[in-house]
Formats: sequence, C-alpha cells, structure tokens
Amino acid sequence: MTWVMTFCRSLAYDETMEQFTKTQLKDLRVLTDFVRTYCNARHATTERHSCELPSQLARHYRADLKLCPECAGLLAHGISKRRTCPLEPKPACKECRIHCYGKEYRAKIREVMAFSGRRLLLRGRLDYLWHYFF
Repeated sequence: MTWVMTFCRSLAYDETMEQFTKTQLKDLRVLTDFVRTYCNARHATTERHSCELPSQLARHYRADLKLCPECAGLLAHGISKRRTCPLEPKPACKECRIHCYGKEYRAKIREVMAFSGRRLLLRGRLDYLWHYFF
C-alpha cells in the first residue's frame, strides 16, 4: 500500500476544477470525519501534519485537519475518486457495479468505516446512522 504513504503537503487541490455537488460534499464530509476518527484512535502516537482540503470542504472544519501520512493519503485518494465518480446518484461502494478502487483500498476503507462508524454511533452521532440508511 505504497500510495497511502504520501504526506499532507502533496494534497494540494486544484481549485479550478468544478465545484462539488451537494451530495458529493455530504459524502466527503462523512469520509473526512471517519478518517479523522480512525486516525485519532489508531495512530495517536504517529506524527501528524496539517492537511489541505478543497476549500468547499475545508470551511466545514473549524480547526486544521491533522492526519498521519497513511490516513492523509487514504483521504486524498477517496476525495479524488468521489470527485470523478461517473454514477449519479452514487450507490454505496459495496453495492457499486464499477469498483473504481483497487482491492487494497477497498479493504482499508472498509476497515476505517467499520471502526469509525461504531465509534461515532456510540458517541451519539446518530446523523451517521441516518446517512447510512438514506
């Protein structure tokens, strides 16, 4: 999984690209929250760097997003794939017929979603349960 070993400095996004749709932005906020929760719990001792998010997404977070290099690479890959997803409305990745992610990425994101989903629900974030079903 060498592609996830990038540092946050390499996450600069091209602001001239088209803006995110409302649905894409909602999906990316959920993905960012899940990756941040996973990184904070699993990589607490790893050195973290501030990550640059697309401006539309960054305005939803008060503080800088600090992630380890592995989680930053995972988030960057997820953002780029969501931006270029050809399906609208986008199905859940496990139900998608196209599978634009490799097997390694799907396994890692499945681990992140399972871990963070349970953790956030136990903390009272019922809006993620709503997102899951609708």
